[in-house]
Amino acid sequence: MNAHRRGFLRSSLLAAAAAPALLRPSTALAIPPIVRKRPSHLKLSVAAYSYRQLLTAKPPQMDMFGFVDLAGHLGFDAVEPTSYYFPADADEAYFARFKRHAFLEGLDVSGTAIGNNFCVPSGEKRDEQLGLAKKWIDRAAFIGAPVIRFFAGNVPKDAAEEAAFGWVVECFNEVLPYAASKGIVLALENHGGITATPEQLLKFVAAIDHPSFGINLDTANFKGEDPYADIAQLAPYAVNVQVKTEIHRAGGKTEEADLGKIVDILRASLYAGYVVIEYEAKEDVLSAMPRYAAKLRSLI
Repeated sequence: MNAHRRGFLRSSLLAAAAAPALLRPSTALAIPPIVRKRPSHLKLSVAAYSYRQLLTAKPPQMDMFGFVDLAGHLGFDAVEPTSYYFPADADEAYFARFKRHAFLEGLDVSGTAIGNNFCVPSGEKRDEQLGLAKKWIDRAAFIGAPVIRFFAGNVPKDAAEEAAFGWVVECFNEVLPYAASKGIVLALENHGGITATPEQLLKFVAAIDHPSFGINLDTANFKGEDPYADIAQLAPYAVNVQVKTEIHRAGGKTEEADLGKIVDILRASLYAGYVVIEYEAKEDVLSAMPRYAAKLRSLI
């Protein structure tokens, strides 16, 4: 087990006594979480995914530079430029302009996100996915994004879940040394399928156990009886947090997210880093985002 997790064992005895009961299910400490050496410190970012309808409209109603401008206008600390909204032909000069543009707006690049699929056996398709990962590790390093959101992918219909789990672990183990050499952390999202529950995510954490690997915690993607308990169970392993304005309980019930409760969970877990608004609700993002940005700003 890596030192960044072993070091947790001593400090967890003190932290557990003060943490809310929600953070202390028996399974939560089965794998030592990331060591946090300071009190929780939260900063506010926004995902380009929130503006996907504008970015993908024909013709586009916003480009990535306009996204940065709007984030600056709304008072965010950073932006998360989702990879698939950059132009397909974007070259190094384009990314250099993007990096400079964000800097001059006073914005960090909190991370980026790719749409990979690691549920593939060795062969040409896997090589393509590993190539995609390494390309965006290079780009993340270039634009100053310290973390990349990854998916596990979709289990093929003719494959067993355990086999797919092994393929995902193999892929991460292939690219993590390269990511570490570039100073980039890879974050696996709770995105349904074989990453639908905290137990499934923790199985990956245990199997991969690399200092440049962690969880991308999406607050809307747990769909059990108590999504907040699931969020609390994974928060100690999060290296990036994407906050949505709704949660979805078992049975398909959707409700307004209790953002204050989510922030309390993050603080209790000692999470330090960016809280990224990733907006998906039905209200128009241009009218909704200023309100949610102001609310989260007040909470953190």
